Amino acid sequence: MIKVAIIEDEPAVRKEITYLVRQEGDVELLGWSDNVSDAATLIEKKAPDIILMDIQLRDGTAFDVLNKLAVIPQNIIFVTAYNHFAIKAIKYGALDYLLKPIDQTELKEAIDRYRRRKENNPQWMQQLTLAQQSAGNNNLPESIALNAVNNIRIIPVSDILYCKGDGPYTHFHLKNRKVELTSKPLKYFEELLPQPYFLRTHQSYLVNRQHISGVVRSEFLLLKNEVEIPISLRRKNFILEQILPAK
Repeated sequence: MIKVAIIEDEPAVRKEITYLVRQEGDVELLGWSDNVSDAATLIEKKAPDIILMDIQLRDGTAFDVLNKLAVIPQNIIFVTAYNHFAIKAIKYGALDYLLKPIDQTELKEAIDRYRRRKENNPQWMQQLTLAQQSAGNNNLPESIALNAVNNIRIIPVSDILYCKGDGPYTHFHLKNRKVELTSKPLKYFEELLPQPYFLRTHQSYLVNRQHISGVVRSEFLLLKNEVEIPISLRRKNFILEQILPAK
C-alpha cells in the first residue's frame, strides 16, 4: 500500500482530495493536518510515502512545515491555487505540482509517478533513502549503479562531474577523465540524482553541484576542470538563483 498524508486547511478541498485519493485501490490515507506544527509532526511520526500538501496553510506555508523537518522529503505533491509558487516547490524536490481545483487525471498521474519509481526503479528508492538520511549534513548519496550493455558499474556519486544525455543513452563524465556510457536516458538519472545535489541545467545536461566553480556570461556553468556546461534560456533564472549568492 502507498501511504498518503494530506496537509490542507480548506475543509472542502481536503474532502475532495480525500475522495480522489481513495479512488486509488493501493492507497492508504494515514491522516491529515491543517496547520504548520501538526503537519510537521504528522510527517515525522507517520513517514508517508506521498505527502499531498497545500502551499498556503492557515498559519503559514508548506515551506514553513519543511523548514521544521530534519530531512526534506522528496515525495511531496504540492497543491495550490497560485502557480507562482512552482519554482520554489521545484527547489524543494517536489514529486509533482498541482493547481486547484484538483483534476483527478493529474492526481492519478502524480501518484503513478511514485508507483513507477518504486516498482520499476528500485535504485531510485534506495538513493532517495540515502539522500534523505544524509540531507541533514549535506552529504551526497554514496554511489550509483550504471547499467552498460554487458555489465554494471558502481560509481561513487562524488566522482561524477556531469551527465550528458544522448537520446536513450547517458554519458557520465568522471573526475578521472573517464566517460561511462549507460543505456538509460538522462531523465532516469535525474530522478536518481535529485536536487539539491545535481542541477538540470539543460535538456542534455545534469551537473554535480559539488564541482561547479562559477558562471560564464550567465550562459554556462564553469566546472573546476574548466569544462563549460550550457544553461538553457528556460532554466537560466532558476539555475542562477541556485548558484549565485543572494544579494
